[in-house]
Amino acid sequence: MEPEQSTKINFSSTSFRKYFKNTSWLFAEKIFRLLLGFFVNVIVIRYLGPEKFGTISYSLSLVGLFTAIASLGLESIIAREIVTAPENKNEILGSVFGLRIIGGITASILLTLTLIFSDDNYETKLLIAVIGLSLITQAFIVIEFYFQSQVKAKLTSTVQMTNIIITSIFRLIMIYFHASLFWFAFSYLLESLVLAIGFSILYSSQGLKLKDWAFNKTRATSLIKDSWPLIFSGVVIAVYLKVDQILIKKMMSEEATGLYASAVRLCEAWYFIPMAVSASLFPAILSGKNLGEEHYLSRLQKLYDILAWIAIGIALPVTFLSTDIMRILFGVKFIPAATSLTIYIWAGVPTFLGVASSQYLIAENYTKMSFYRTLAGMIMNVILNLILIPIYGINGSAIATLISYSIATFSIGASRKTFFQLWMMIKAILFIDLFIFTHKLWQKNSQPK
Repeated sequence: MEPEQSTKINFSSTSFRKYFKNTSWLFAEKIFRLLLGFFVNVIVIRYLGPEKFGTISYSLSLVGLFTAIASLGLESIIAREIVTAPENKNEILGSVFGLRIIGGITASILLTLTLIFSDDNYETKLLIAVIGLSLITQAFIVIEFYFQSQVKAKLTSTVQMTNIIITSIFRLIMIYFHASLFWFAFSYLLESLVLAIGFSILYSSQGLKLKDWAFNKTRATSLIKDSWPLIFSGVVIAVYLKVDQILIKKMMSEEATGLYASAVRLCEAWYFIPMAVSASLFPAILSGKNLGEEHYLSRLQKLYDILAWIAIGIALPVTFLSTDIMRILFGVKFIPAATSLTIYIWAGVPTFLGVASSQYLIAENYTKMSFYRTLAGMIMNVILNLILIPIYGINGSAIATLISYSIATFSIGASRKTFFQLWMMIKAILFIDLFIFTHKLWQKNSQPK
């Protein structure tokens, strides 16, 4: 009989300290970028005003549709390849880099063709073209994924934080000199260029050489065979996330896009929370599976509870203070977006729960179901935007987002295999476990001593 293995985490082990330190650096980087980015974004949005900010947001959204083509879905598999075959590191990195360059050029060509046939004015097309150049320079991000595979997040986090400092200073200088919209579009290209240079310097500083990379056609073909479903999935997600601002601009105006985008920025600023919490807690949830199904589901329920309560805790005050929030942060010109903010902030509830349930679907190898529910959400988002924007304006788009995000997340209950996950989410939203715990605590304290 094999000795029973312990499922407890050894907090004093070298391995635990290594991964904890790595995760801490990633989390610190995200917090730093969030806080500094939020502060600078508020200043930039106030300076640009609804119309100009709308033009920038529309340009970013349109370029974002082509990002999945440029990335080729390779981010998800490069770490796996390097960990599996570290001796082929240079061939893997060279092949992925070459594919990313090809993907970036292809995406840029498709973007150019889109601009040729679009009805956007010259200035908007120029802004989109400038931002679109970053589709090629983003190829250097393969270096970041290499260091992540080596559990060296401190190095890449330093580059990322330096990048946000440089680009933030650049944007503030542009405001000081009353720069045109072109330079704010250029700042997004600059962000990509600084990252490319920073990662290249970092790679060389570790005694590694970019010139040692080698493109291998056979390996590249193998990588594309593994990643093509991820490319399609990435396109679906990009449309899902970006289509609302594009449709608002096409069906309404740049000003309406700017108002809506300002509300979206505030809501999506919180979306790092479920990713960080799920990434931190899900290994412990999976280890509970070794202790039995009851432990596994109990821990999963607690994750749903935590994320639902955080999302609702964010949404409630924003609902009542949305007008004051828009006025204080962005100025009176952005007050018309307060209702959109009130509606959109509640999309955080299905979003938070959706991140956790996606972890569950991946762990249980229900990846097709994960894709299908994202596809369903995307289709519903496009349809509802086309119907509701002409009726309710930007508020209609916020309603479309709330409904489509909810459909995507809660459609997990459409299968008999995962229907119980829907019930777990409902329990979390209704605070059922909290009420049960409070009732038991009250009963215990009310008993005569």
